[in-house]
Amino acid sequence: MKKIPIGIENFKEMIDDQYYYIDKTELINDVMNEKLVLYIRPRRFGKTLNMSMLYYFFSHKEKTNVYLFDGLNVSKDKETMLHQNQYPVIFMTLKDMKNRSVELQKQQFLSLIQTVLEQNIELLHSEKVNIITKKRLESLVNNQVTDIDLQNALYYICVALKQHYQKNVILLIDEYDVPLQSAYTNGYYDEMVDFLRNVFSSALKTNDALEKGVLTGCLRISKESIFTGLNNFNVYSIMDEQSSTRFGFTQQEV
Repeated sequence: MKKIPIGIENFKEMIDDQYYYIDKTELINDVMNEKLVLYIRPRRFGKTLNMSMLYYFFSHKEKTNVYLFDGLNVSKDKETMLHQNQYPVIFMTLKDMKNRSVELQKQQFLSLIQTVLEQNIELLHSEKVNIITKKRLESLVNNQVTDIDLQNALYYICVALKQHYQKNVILLIDEYDVPLQSAYTNGYYDEMVDFLRNVFSSALKTNDALEKGVLTGCLRISKESIFTGLNNFNVYSIMDEQSSTRFGFTQQEV
């Protein structure tokens, strides 16, 4: 008898432990037709689970988990399946960036960046990564960073991944709006907007090493603030027909 997946956010755990799973893998087909996309949904709509699903599908480090998609809707699309486990993927969540000051937020972000580097430790020893990029990564590891370095950190890692693997990078950012909600509550919203605007602009707009970028969140932050430097992506909310069934449950699914 299948189990009810309360609080399960990891796609591999969902499939391996045989929880009830409503097939949302057609989202992968949607992503294949996008360059940059932001999905906005309320909490408990399966955003993190879907991002985990995208990670396991695209990441070249998850080839041993190719079976996870056997029999699911995406497996019927032969063209999309050619992209399975073919890309270096950065998957990070900003859900814990809820600190009371902008300086603590930056420290938290640096910790997230260091986790990404730990997951891709081969970049620090790669002969394919040029010396300048490698030194930038080493400064991130050693906590010897300026605000500019930190704002460009995702861009640096994307460049290093492309140099090492000769493939463009897929960047998945979950709960992008959490640090902004915390900043608004604690009175440093403008500083946080400036910081994240530069992070997203360097990683998602002026990044030749980027294959695709996917963001999720609960709120649409106005273009006049965080997205003034990033205006080249599509936004799909719960009210948009396209991708409207890719998150949460339809009446028929319920």
